[in-house]
Amino acid sequence: MKTDIQIAREAKLKPIGEIADTLNIPEQYIEPYGRYMAKVNEALIHDEKVRKSRLILVTSMSPTKSGNGKTTVSVGLALGMNRIGKKAIVALREPSLGPCFGMKGGAAGGGYSQVLPMEKINLHFTGDFHAVTTANNMISALLDNYIYQHQSDGFLLKEVLWKRVLDVNDRSLRHVVTGLGSRTDGITAQTGFDITPASEIMAILCLASSVDDLRRRIDNIILGIRHDGKPFRVSDMGVGGAITVLLLDALHPNLVQTTENTPAFIHGGPFANIAHGCSTVLSTRLAMSLGDYVITEAGFGADLGAEKFFDIKCRKAGLNPALTVLVVTIRGLKLHGYENLGRHIDNIRSYGQSIVIAINRFGDDTDADIQELQSYCKSNNVPCAINNAFAEGGKGAEELATLVVDTIERHPSAPLSFCYEELDTAKDKIAKVCKKIYHAGSVSYSKTAERKLKDIADGVYGYINYPVCIAKTQYSFSTDPNVPGAPEEFNVNISDIVVNAGAEMIVAIAGDIMRMPGLPKSPMAERIDIVDGFIEGLS
Repeated sequence: MKTDIQIAREAKLKPIGEIADTLNIPEQYIEPYGRYMAKVNEALIHDEKVRKSRLILVTSMSPTKSGNGKTTVSVGLALGMNRIGKKAIVALREPSLGPCFGMKGGAAGGGYSQVLPMEKINLHFTGDFHAVTTANNMISALLDNYIYQHQSDGFLLKEVLWKRVLDVNDRSLRHVVTGLGSRTDGITAQTGFDITPASEIMAILCLASSVDDLRRRIDNIILGIRHDGKPFRVSDMGVGGAITVLLLDALHPNLVQTTENTPAFIHGGPFANIAHGCSTVLSTRLAMSLGDYVITEAGFGADLGAEKFFDIKCRKAGLNPALTVLVVTIRGLKLHGYENLGRHIDNIRSYGQSIVIAINRFGDDTDADIQELQSYCKSNNVPCAINNAFAEGGKGAEELATLVVDTIERHPSAPLSFCYEELDTAKDKIAKVCKKIYHAGSVSYSKTAERKLKDIADGVYGYINYPVCIAKTQYSFSTDPNVPGAPEEFNVNISDIVVNAGAEMIVAIAGDIMRMPGLPKSPMAERIDIVDGFIEGLS
């Protein structure tokens, strides 16, 4: 079997202008980045077309350490749908360099079901991640300078909340001290780094509906707390316009293609375990304006990615998926069991979603295991189809594509029924997600989290009714990554609360989850190289 990168290298790519032509995108709306990538102006978004397009979410049961192949299934489904005569577009997130050089080695799909050019998509792409990193750290520099320049005026923040970010897994940067040296080197402060996908700027980019909305959200970012208890925001420094300028190009969705020249939008890249895990609202709405079917994914298992997709992205963007595809693997079942799968099915149905199970087949799966899974699906009244897109491309996803189209026509999803109400308190929202989706028995809070929740309730941050984004391990319904399956009645401890007033969500840090991951003992960087002019080791 050829490697992913060999398959990608042998694929016959079309100039990006030809891909744009298949979507009837006028030339003046695209800005090429080389021959095979382009930015597309979101002015093409058409509300009526968005309402008519059918949005399909791809999520999965709880993953194994190597994942369950959601991107491969998402791309494969788009390939399969186009093979059966449907105008389908896939809209995905951008990969982060952290996992690419850490655990994963890439995130552009696999085998004959990839988005291309995979090397560029997995590496620097069109510079969106760099723009987010730069904008985030520009705010840090401006904030430090503001405090330094105004100290003689008696200005001081009781608490600085804003951190720097870097798109690298670097545990040594989780806790750092800045401003060491002479008096002119700044004010000494303890701070730290998050990874770029966890930046509030990334969340803002993914949720903004326009340039004006982007600017409004940036101005509203809370950087710290004054001594009088009031929040200090980007708008107080008067630099919101400068930060918006840094993000202007990044705001435009990126157009690429698949191994079979199907159009694909790749835009935005928050993780689902430490952020909200969805591609941008703009790229989703743009794809829906140009295609009859749009396939998108949300990160990790449905308890994280799908919950946040429904309760945050769909709620705020007014989206209602026509169907959810739940990716299941035999490997995942052997680790987590059928109880885990059953809980994910029940959770997705609680949102009013129709479900199709995609059995993402691997080479070592036995016929007996596949038949057992098919029997389980039949007994639970969930239609299923085998996905062989990894080995066969679109041909291997035709069965899944046909089933998806038929299910949408016969049994489309009902209007979304959210996990919590918008007017619920932040504490009630957290409790409902933990108890309804995770099946926790209780939720506890650190003193810091309790204090911040009280500040929210007391209106310290203004009147806010934001959705909650729980940062939690992806490997378990609980906060312990070593507890697979479908645990019940455990406690979820919320160690901290982060008010993302720009992204308009409340991030609850559960358990020991880190917003700056570390590298494994043998990172993928050891296997990435350039040989005879070709990049090797990405997948």
